[in-house]
Order: sequence, then C-alpha cells, then structure tokens
Amino acid sequence: MHRPPSPRKSVVPPTQDQGTAFVALVVANVALAFGPWFVRLADVGPVAAGFWRITLAVPILAALALGGGARPGRIGPLLWVLIVAGGIAFAADLASWHLGIVRTTMANATLFGNSAILIYPLYGFLVARIWPTRTQGIALLLAALGAALLMGRSYQLDSRNLAGDLLCILAGILYTVYIVMMARVRRALRPLPTLALASAATALPLLLFAGLLGEAILPQQWTPLLGLALVSQVIGQGCMIYALGRLSPLVIGIALLIQPVVAGAVGWIVYGERLQGPDWLGVALVALALVLVRRAEVAPARAAAQEAQQEVEA
Repeated sequence: MHRPPSPRKSVVPPTQDQGTAFVALVVANVALAFGPWFVRLADVGPVAAGFWRITLAVPILAALALGGGARPGRIGPLLWVLIVAGGIAFAADLASWHLGIVRTTMANATLFGNSAILIYPLYGFLVARIWPTRTQGIALLLAALGAALLMGRSYQLDSRNLAGDLLCILAGILYTVYIVMMARVRRALRPLPTLALASAATALPLLLFAGLLGEAILPQQWTPLLGLALVSQVIGQGCMIYALGRLSPLVIGIALLIQPVVAGAVGWIVYGERLQGPDWLGVALVALALVLVRRAEVAPARAAAQEAQQEVEA
C-alpha cells in the first residue's frame, strides 16, 4: 500500500501582507493630509472640530468592527491602559495640531505636525532595537534631505506664526506617543476594534479641551466636519492602524512625508500656493526614499517566504 501523502501546509507569502499594508499606509497619509483643509473650512473652533471628527467617526468605526466579526470580549488591564493612554495622547495631539493649523500656514502645520517622521524611526532604533540596514539608512538620509528641502521652502518663522509652529511640533511629538501605544495594542487586537476603542477614548478629552478654551462647539455647516470624520479618521486612521501592525517604524516614519507633499498640492490647487523647483526635488527624494525602503522590507520577506515554501515541498 502506498502511504498517503502528508498534507501540504498553506503558506501565505509575507510580501503579500506587507504589500497590502504598504498600500494602506500610502492611502492613510493621503487621507490625513486633507485634515488641515477641513479644519479651516469648519465653522466651529479648531479643537471642537477635532471633537466632531472623533464623535462622528466612532459609530461608523464600531459598525465596521462589528460587521467584520469583532465581538466584545475580555481585554486585559494593560491593554485598557494602553488604549486610554493612546486616546488621551491622540486627543492632545489633535487639540495642539488644530490650534496650530489656524495660527500658521497650511504647509507649516503639516510639516511640523509630522515631527514623527524622525521621532518614530528613532524609537524603533533605540527602544525596539530595530536597527536599519544600509538600504534603509540611505532611504532615511534621502527622506531627511527631501524633508529639509520641503521645510526650507515653507518654514516662515516669525512673530505671527511661531506659536502655531510650536503647537504643531508638540502635536507631532504627541502623535508619536499615540502610534507607539497603538502599535502595541495592535499585537493583541484587530485594526478596526483598536481604532474604535481608541477613538472612543479620545472624544471626551477633546470636548473638555474645547469647553475650557471657550470654543463654539455646535456647527451650522456639517459638510467639513463629515469630511474630517470620514476622510481623516475613518479612512486615514483606519488604514494607519492596519499598517502599524505590519510595517517597521522606519517605513511608517518615512511614509509620513507623503502628507506634506499632498498638503502642498492642496495648497497649490485651493490657495494658489505653487510648488517651486526645490519643492519638486524634495518630492522626488521622498518618493525615492519610499521606493528604497519598500524594497528593503520586501527582500527579506520574500526570501523567508521562499524558504518556507521549500520546507513544505520537501
């Protein structure tokens, strides 16, 4: 009698999962780049706009999470601490950033607000002990050069917008805290439940901040706030949370540079802020950095997938 063949194990290539995560990361940053525009269009205070961004998004996120099969379950105390702390950090981030948006230029707000471009990769290198390869180091250098060119064209520090710039820098630091917390939560929870819970933890602090600042909270026009909730929170943060569990801090950090590029394009189209030669060179360097860092991520993943497939076939 012939011995029945041993069952073949299904191997899912890591490159496929990382490819989807990379696309989600790009979509996230494009969607998030429209946030400053929606904040400026809103007829409520900037922090109140952040409150509505979260409040309008929570029911949608909860419905999507439940529709995707998520069910209420037991969550450990540590996870709850991370979720609540992440929600408070995100509330402080949105409050600082939205206050800065109306006090400085749109380009400055986006660039300073993305201080996590460098802070989050440094967290990965120093705390998580995820050291860069040569290709990743080159990508980070190119990204830094591209960012410097973009920032050199938009940094206009003076008495009128210095406060706004500082608020946006603070927002970037707080956003780094948020994504570090959410990256840890993502190890235990799926993306949509993670975002729904973190968003719910964000709403009340934002309402308190808006009330303390004496802002107008009830809007007359809902369209900008709906756009802020759907585009920035549901699509932008939803895709970002998905990518956080699958890509390295370096890739996440460099990809954040997509936001000032898109914001510059919005400023060009809506406000007539034309991009000049150095801006386009900065865009090209950022794009090249993204290509290099993506190749650096895919190569070892593809090799691991091939080895796993060979073991199964053997």
